[in-house]
Amino acid sequence: MYPQILFPLITTFFVAVILGPIFIPFLKRLKFGQAIRAEGPQSHQKKSGTPTMGGIIFIMPALITIVVGFLFHNYFEWGYDWIMMLIALIGFGLIGFIDDFIIVVKKNNDGLRPKHKVFAQFAISALIFFLFVRSGHSTEISFFGLSLDLYWAYGIFLLFWLIGFSNATNLTDGLDGLCGGVSVVAFSVLGTVAIFQEQTAIMLFCFTMVGALCGFLVFNLNPAKVFMGDTGSLALGALIAVISILLKQELLLLIVGFVYVIETASVIIQVLYFKKTRKRIFKMAPLHHHFEESGWSEQKVVLMLWTLAAVSGALALWIAL
Repeated sequence: MYPQILFPLITTFFVAVILGPIFIPFLKRLKFGQAIRAEGPQSHQKKSGTPTMGGIIFIMPALITIVVGFLFHNYFEWGYDWIMMLIALIGFGLIGFIDDFIIVVKKNNDGLRPKHKVFAQFAISALIFFLFVRSGHSTEISFFGLSLDLYWAYGIFLLFWLIGFSNATNLTDGLDGLCGGVSVVAFSVLGTVAIFQEQTAIMLFCFTMVGALCGFLVFNLNPAKVFMGDTGSLALGALIAVISILLKQELLLLIVGFVYVIETASVIIQVLYFKKTRKRIFKMAPLHHHFEESGWSEQKVVLMLWTLAAVSGALALWIAL
């Protein structure tokens, strides 16, 4: 089973590396540059104008590899799991693309209205839940050998899980290479769990994304030539959440995606504490900006959070296996 990983891993990496030099100048010609928030770290103002929508650089190679694998090599076997993962990747990626498009056209960071974005996320999540039920997957949640069947309430959980993690990944995408590197770890861990569960479809999809993200990081490491934007971050979070559900490792994702969790928690804590006391716990939220405002270099913050992701990923594997 292990050699099967090489085709999607290597193919998506090289397609992304080839696509980057073609797509990034195209974005520059269209003047699809990111508008940097004035209230963000002042060191980020120099990044204004860097092309966004870079998530296309890893989404397209993944889709191309999957289509080629289906049509010409019979490498992938069609099924409900593939459909749900593709809907998460494409559907949430499309929401992010629309959001990014509005931002770069208006030259501000308003994007889609929150209620419109959440409604679209809800609709796609509901479709995934419909397919989840049709495919006969269990509605149990298991952790440390304990199981709880949620029955119909699993649908509510699934909606919350997909929307929550898509937005958590979006919050993590604030420094060059941060979200991409953390996501490489997450997909690698989930792909390894899929290997031991002998779930070939999920294994192949995970390592397809690992290859594509590694190719994207060639252009996204500091100083980034392109940002993934909501196009990439929303798609990654939703896909990771769907995979955790298909593997029946829902709660394990809190450990696999620990960096996503603490980044989101820092924002929630900051907002709630400020509303109550008019004071701030963190110098700036999400958490990665707190470290920047404390004098850490961007590269040091990214390396620290990558390391934390690797440690939490290793812990998750130890628990799961």
